[in-house]
Amino acid sequence: MAASQRSQIDPFHVMEVMRAAEERAVAGGEVLHLEVGQPSTPAPTAALDAARRALDEQRLGYTPAKGIPALRERIARRYAERHGVEVSPDHIIVTVGASGGFSLAFLSAFDVGDRVAVSAPGYPCYRNVLEAFGIEAVVLPVDASTRFNLTPELLAEHGPLDGVLVASPANPTGTILTPAELAALVDHCREHGIRIIADEIYHGITFTDEPVQSLLEHDRTGIVLQSFSKYWSMTGWRVGWVVAPDDLVHPMERLKQNLFISAPTIGQVAALAALDADDELEANVARYAVNRPIVLDGLAGMGCSTVAPADGAFYAYADISHLGRTASDLCEAWLDELGVAVTPGIDFDPVRGEDFIRISFSESTEDVAEAMRRLVGWVGDA
Repeated sequence: MAASQRSQIDPFHVMEVMRAAEERAVAGGEVLHLEVGQPSTPAPTAALDAARRALDEQRLGYTPAKGIPALRERIARRYAERHGVEVSPDHIIVTVGASGGFSLAFLSAFDVGDRVAVSAPGYPCYRNVLEAFGIEAVVLPVDASTRFNLTPELLAEHGPLDGVLVASPANPTGTILTPAELAALVDHCREHGIRIIADEIYHGITFTDEPVQSLLEHDRTGIVLQSFSKYWSMTGWRVGWVVAPDDLVHPMERLKQNLFISAPTIGQVAALAALDADDELEANVARYAVNRPIVLDGLAGMGCSTVAPADGAFYAYADISHLGRTASDLCEAWLDELGVAVTPGIDFDPVRGEDFIRISFSESTEDVAEAMRRLVGWVGDA
């Protein structure tokens, strides 16, 4: 017997980098982490306290498939507070992280053989999960000429399309769609009958004065994905949500019932408390804002002339082709020789990714500064 064809998808290479870094640490070696796509801070204090109370006082059985009502109501209220849009709690489906939301969105909105555009560089699980479901991932190369964003012109060149997935802020580039850019994409998709899925999991982590808009401010037929992993520092709690349009609420609910039953109950309880912990969370963002120029200055010191905007999220995506080695080779050498873990770009762009690296600046300022000092020194000595 053999594994199914749908399981023959690309590996998630950053997990291999994390494994190698962990093996080094277990063997007693020092590791400075620039590879990890997660905050180094714990969940908010209020979330931890709520989880402890739940362990002591609650049964922690299944919840309704769409999630705890109080959590869905609080999420809906946040959209009114932050974006000035009214969202019914009935349209909010609490998921097993944003990854669970991808599955619900893709399975409810698209059929086998449909064509969905994604950008490269971009989060690899988009295209891998689409392909596993028999949906064609139409990979569109983007670069500095479009600030690493998809554009209506790119979509028009590669049509017809059934869907498009956009991320703002994006992983790995940190690029943000301006209100005008988002509006132009929405107009194009509305004209051509293309369903938009917006990954908004890095909302809240931004470094520009211009507000970051939600898709919901422009379009109510698209799908919004969110997560408590990044801004709320709750990666391991596995809680996110989907804002579903009218026609997909019940299909997503049925899929959720059958695929996941419910998101983790203790995670939902903690997430509800986390939604009122903005003061603590903004302190995390302030630290990322301190770390960001340390990384960007370090990349300049390494001779990197092409670096994605890094206007949001906690990543810098940089061209290292001038160093004369593949990104995978360099990342292996940096871990072995310097104890610095960095992610090669091959995850994010299967064609051009060996010319790029992604650096995360979510760790402590001291660790980020020391890691960049070592990388700059290594390049200078090479």
